[in-house]
Amino acid sequence: MCLWLYLPGFLANTFAMMWGKWLPKTGYGPWPIDGGRTLKDGNRMLGDGKTWNGLIGGSLTSGLLCMLMVLATNDGANAGALGDSSSVFASPLAGSGDAWFSLGGSMPTAFILGSFLGFMCLVGDSTGSFFKRRRGLKREGDISSKAPLLDTLPFAISVFFAGQLLLGPSWLADEALRLPMIALVLITPILHRSFNLIGYAIGWKDVPY
Repeated sequence: MCLWLYLPGFLANTFAMMWGKWLPKTGYGPWPIDGGRTLKDGNRMLGDGKTWNGLIGGSLTSGLLCMLMVLATNDGANAGALGDSSSVFASPLAGSGDAWFSLGGSMPTAFILGSFLGFMCLVGDSTGSFFKRRRGLKREGDISSKAPLLDTLPFAISVFFAGQLLLGPSWLADEALRLPMIALVLITPILHRSFNLIGYAIGWKDVPY
């Protein structure tokens, strides 16, 4: 259930990659977040791989995914209590009540929630990229940065931390999800690598990492 509820956050990197790769083909962008700025260590702040079109497009697409998840679960009409086997594919809005992201309607609320999760994922990913570059572990062409943990863990930790801290009283902030979150953080490098290999195989990514 934990991965399902946080799916808009976990797939935001893929959505951002698609916007970063495909939107420029229409003549718009890419627009690097760091504006090409180089810091005192001689390395770019974030690099060309972190763009505004990826950040904004990835976040908003996560919002659309959350809307689809709410529709697919009938807005949680048949959901049981958190942890019930019948709730494996519960609505991401379950338990949200009067949370800050609730706008009075399920679709607008789902869009805000999904966009927030996607945004936090991409903030975490950019944070990892920042620290990689401070250590000189930048990507060069077809050669990976050789920093798999900094490529994967920051975005997962960012999404889960934000969910637990900022998404009460929804199920996403429930204490029962903390152990599954730890387990997901541990296997995230494997999941991330698998998604990247699939994206590379079908032509969505230029490199398999």
